[in-house]
Amino acid sequence: MIHQVFTGLVQASAPVVAVVDSSTLRKITIAMDPTAGDQPGIRPGDSIAINGVCLTAVTVTPQSVSFDVVPQTCALTNLAALVPGDVVHVERALRIGDRLDGHFVQGHIDGVATLLALTESHDDCRLRIAVPKPLARYLTPQGSITIDGVSLTIAALTDDYFEVALIPTTRQITHLTRHAPGYAFNIECDMIAKNVIRFMQLHQGAQAL
Repeated sequence: MIHQVFTGLVQASAPVVAVVDSSTLRKITIAMDPTAGDQPGIRPGDSIAINGVCLTAVTVTPQSVSFDVVPQTCALTNLAALVPGDVVHVERALRIGDRLDGHFVQGHIDGVATLLALTESHDDCRLRIAVPKPLARYLTPQGSITIDGVSLTIAALTDDYFEVALIPTTRQITHLTRHAPGYAFNIECDMIAKNVIRFMQLHQGAQAL
């Protein structure tokens, strides 16, 4: 089975136009022309990251794309909080032959993390985000992290928070700076770090047997 991957380079920001909840699914519809701009040829079944969450396009019209979100995904991500008018980050899955300018992103969210502060000084803009305790082991200074689908580098790290610095282009393309403190970001830690730590845990456990 081939698993889709992303790069964490957001291709578009799109408004949510409808959210419909049922007992088994949440259907989220975003406004987007699937034939234009950076998103040509979107078809039902395509994998698309919405705020960093790998989803499957279910319904495609000339003006919109809809996705079904299962309860587990809602429980682990900020997609459960979306309402019409919110703006989400959009990235299509990496295709063979595409350039990899960010880092490998699976679209599998590890958890959410709370925005503590946004600071701006001259050309320096930083987000300070609380460290989710279960994810602290995967965070390293200068390591990669994905925040609402955006590939970023950890610029500062303490036991309680980490910071990422945003260049002007990132600020223009994304909505990372348009949230108030308390907002919950979707977080995906670096997949290489997760795999290395998991291997070490299993190896140490085998040695103890």
